[in-house]
Amino acid sequence: MAIRKRVADAALRAGRTPEEVKLMAVTKTVSPERILEAVDAGVDILGESYVQEAREKISQLGRRLPWHLIGHLQTNKAKYAVRLFEMIHSVDRVEVAQALHDRCRKEGRTMEVLLEVNISGEATKWGVSPTGLIPLIREISRLDTLYVKGLMTMAPWTANPEEARPIFSALRMWRDRIREEGIERVEMRELSMGMSDDFEVAVEEGATIVRIGRAIFGER
Repeated sequence: MAIRKRVADAALRAGRTPEEVKLMAVTKTVSPERILEAVDAGVDILGESYVQEAREKISQLGRRLPWHLIGHLQTNKAKYAVRLFEMIHSVDRVEVAQALHDRCRKEGRTMEVLLEVNISGEATKWGVSPTGLIPLIREISRLDTLYVKGLMTMAPWTANPEEARPIFSALRMWRDRIREEGIERVEMRELSMGMSDDFEVAVEEGATIVRIGRAIFGER
């Protein structure tokens, strides 16, 4: 797969091993048949933006790979998210974390989550502000069914991928800062960042999960 080679080349340029980076196929609006082609081609994770769409696809395709939720999560969809996904990338409020925790308690399971950070400060993007990140993590760390595994962000779209580099670098800096806090049950293992237009820069800046839709499936 050409995308896999580009990920590997970017990792090597940054002195990393390609195995450090997981390739997510973003399956929003993609047919089950084409998703299976991506699975057979060697992606690592399937990422969905909407709970309802994921329910339909998982019922058809099963769980050959982990399914992750990457879209905004409303509290009233938490019960479905807990049943469907292995990881949720978009926790950005205490209310969402609490809803997931309550549902996990009822289901008798735990959930790995990433905190979505609005590094760019764009009003159109979801995510906790950087200044609110550590207080939010401290609150979520008290919820014993949730395990914070890292951070997620979306860079502003730009024709020049290099313009996204400061966003990715800043997310890595926040990851390192949180690690220094030594908060119990907070691991900071994952950086979910980089999409079709800028994933190579994201890998160079430390991404461990890149979320690729158009570069795998073409224009929607």
